[in-house]
Amino acid sequence: MSIPILKYSLSTQNQRVNSFEYLAGEEQPKVYTTDNLPNACEMDQIIWAAYRQIFSEHQILSNTRQIFLESQLRFNQIKVKDFIKALVLSDIFRLLNYDVNNNYRFVEMCIQRILGRDIYNEREKLAFSVIIGSQGLQSFIDLLLDSDEYVENFGDNTVPYQRRRVIVQRNKGEMPFNLKTPRLNQSFLNKQGLPQLLWPGAVHRFRPQEQTPKAGDPALFLSMVNEISFI
Repeated sequence: MSIPILKYSLSTQNQRVNSFEYLAGEEQPKVYTTDNLPNACEMDQIIWAAYRQIFSEHQILSNTRQIFLESQLRFNQIKVKDFIKALVLSDIFRLLNYDVNNNYRFVEMCIQRILGRDIYNEREKLAFSVIIGSQGLQSFIDLLLDSDEYVENFGDNTVPYQRRRVIVQRNKGEMPFNLKTPRLNQSFLNKQGLPQLLWPGAVHRFRPQEQTPKAGDPALFLSMVNEISFI
């Protein structure tokens, strides 16, 4: 029996922020859709928009392209929604985004890129992470693509786009989802077996090995501890 998604409340302010398309007088997001029978040039733009939304601009490489899927989309054998699903479930997307992250970070990225908004709170992230752990990656992707939220905003023929604004925190700017770094967050770096710094503030300090430590430098304390351990 499959585990149902955990219940969670929308405790953040982001769910009350107006979407871009509801603010008059401001630049509206460009919508890429096949509803209007696009020509060859417009179809190229739709395909590019799909890659940019799902893979992010700095992940669009030669081995990222799915030429067979592009051909199916051009000849109307699949819908835009099918193309998006195939990109997210592709081996290259898994390699670049899933294999190098934990489930929590991967959930956050997929909600941003597939649903076009940021996560509402940590409970939502946890709820979808349980789905990945218990039912697998494809069940999680199907849950997002078949959700009422996706169907109502994008349907079968529209490329997802960032439709929600984000509450801007103090001293932090607002950045589009497709420009955020997809991997190598702190939880990933901690798993790489790199030496861990042992004193506060050491992340921002660098002392060449040739330089003699001065009084008060934590390196003096560490060397003293090492000498004592050998006595």
